Parts: sequence; structure tokens; C-alpha cells
Amino acid sequence: MSYHDEQESLESVKAWWAKWGNTTTWVVLVALVIGAGYNGWNFWQRRQAAEASVLYDHLQQAVNGNDQALVTRVATDMEDKFGGTGYAQMTALAAAKSLYMAGNAAGAKAQLQWAIDHAKDDEYKQIAKLRLALVLLDEKNYDAGLKLLSEQPLEAFKGVIADRRGDLLAAQGKRDDARAAYKVALEALPENDTSARQLVQFKLDALGG
Repeated sequence: MSYHDEQESLESVKAWWAKWGNTTTWVVLVALVIGAGYNGWNFWQRRQAAEASVLYDHLQQAVNGNDQALVTRVATDMEDKFGGTGYAQMTALAAAKSLYMAGNAAGAKAQLQWAIDHAKDDEYKQIAKLRLALVLLDEKNYDAGLKLLSEQPLEAFKGVIADRRGDLLAAQGKRDDARAAYKVALEALPENDTSARQLVQFKLDALGG
């Protein structure tokens, strides 16, 4: 390349930079900031998950040791500090079971309601609803249980939700409605789930008609 050609190329670069230099600089800076933010977010999420995992281990120890005060404290810490992680929904269900088995129905209901309101995965919300409805059934709070299960369930839960609704309706003495619910359950439950289907059929036969 001759000296003249080099000068022309240099002048072209200068002209281009004068026109687009500031825009290019800002585009590069924005890309760098976005990249740094994305990496920072991923790091923060990994750190949250790691700390939540440790806290979940503490919950398991509290459950195994039947230390209900510690179960409640750890569950509260998990929900306050790591409520956005998958460990929080697992903690809520485990804590609810432990508290209920220990006779603390109010504490169990609070944990199940937290899972219904805040769980990341819809499957966990459905499980929490099923368990809370069972607690309400034990308390003879049938209307509240039916209201809790009134929304359209996930397809995989259609059978078990209908079965639980049948239990609530049967307990209310609404035999026809209970039969209808149990029939829905039988239609929705997988054919290979023989134990669940047999139980629903038994309850349906017990209603007669």
C-alpha cells in the first residue's frame, strides 16, 4: 500500500469515527454493562441456592430431631431470605408435615399457605393445596376446603383433586355431588395407579346409588 493510500484510509477511519465513534463507544459500554450484570445475577443466584441448600439441611436435621421450634425458625428464615429458590417450597412442605404431625395445625396451615402463595413451581402449589384441604377436612371446614380446590387443576392432578373434593362433599352429606367427584377422579387417575383407583372405587361404592 502506498503512502497516499495509507493517508486516504486513515482519513476515512477518522471521518467514520467522527460520525459514529460516540455511538459505537456507548454500544460497547452498554454491552459490557449487560454482560457484567448477567454474570453478577448468575453468581448471586448460585450463591443464594448454595446458602439455601445449607439451610434446608438444617431443616432436615430439625425435623429428624423433632425440634418444632427450630423447624419453625428455619422455615421462616428460608422464606424470608431465600423465598425465590426451589428450596423454599420444599422447606414449606416439609415443615408443614412436621408441624402437623406434632399437633401444630395452625403452623402447618401457615406453611402450606405460604407454598400456595409463593412456590416457584405449580406442582408444589397443587400439592400444598391438597394437603391444606386435608387439614381443613380434619377441621370440618368443608366449605374452605372446597373453595381452595375450586380452580382448574393441572392435568396431572385432576384425579387426586377430584378425589379430595369428593371426600369434602361426602363429609358434608352431599352424596350426589361426592359421587360425581369420585367419578371424575376415576376417569382422570392413571390406569396403572391401581391402589388409588381401588380406594376411590371403594368410596364410590360406599355412597351407594
